This record gives sequence, C-alpha cells and structure tokens, in this order.
Amino acid sequence: MSLSGEGLLLRIYIGESDRHEHRPLATALIERARREGLAGATALRGLQGFGRHSTIHSANILRLSSDLPIVLEIADTVEKVEAFLPIVEEMVPEGMATLEKIRIIFYRSHRQE
Repeated sequence: MSLSGEGLLLRIYIGESDRHEHRPLATALIERARREGLAGATALRGLQGFGRHSTIHSANILRLSSDLPIVLEIADTVEKVEAFLPIVEEMVPEGMATLEKIRIIFYRSHRQE
C-alpha cells in the first residue's frame, strides 16, 4: 500500500492504567485501529503529565506513578480517520482526542502485499 497527500493525525491522550473490557486501553485501541484498516498507530509513553483531574503523574523516582500518560497517534486519510472517531468515542470514557490536518509525504513498505 502506498499513501500520500492530505490526511489527519488523531492523537488520543489517556493514562496507562485506563482499561477497555479488562485490557489496557492503549492496546485495545491499537488493535481496533489495525482491524479497521488504518495505516498505523503508535503509543508513546510520557515521562510526566496531568489531565482533567490535575493530578501530576510522573516517572520521577521520588514520585513513581503507575499511571503515566499515554499518547496514541494514528495518521491516515481524512475518510479513514473520521470513520474511526465514533469507535474512539465509544472506547475512551475519559481522556482527550485531537485532530490535526497533515500532509502525508509517504507511507510505504518494501514488502509486497
């Protein structure tokens, strides 16, 4: 698959202790994005952050948190990302999601499909 042109970047901000059906929410979202045929997804674990409740979660050894911030990034065509948004709405009971317009330069693989 080759992909280029206008697209959307979906960022989903959650905590690493968040769950969906007894599984880590980040894992559940990535697996669902794959099943839905999105181009790819990446989970980034934050060193420190806070959300709506203003509780600071930190990887600092003196304040070691078991709920560090997680940011999921999913980039694809406008149509595919917009079709995925209702799934995100249903799966993420607490957190934040943002969208950015992007220009995809390339998305390619050497592997034949």
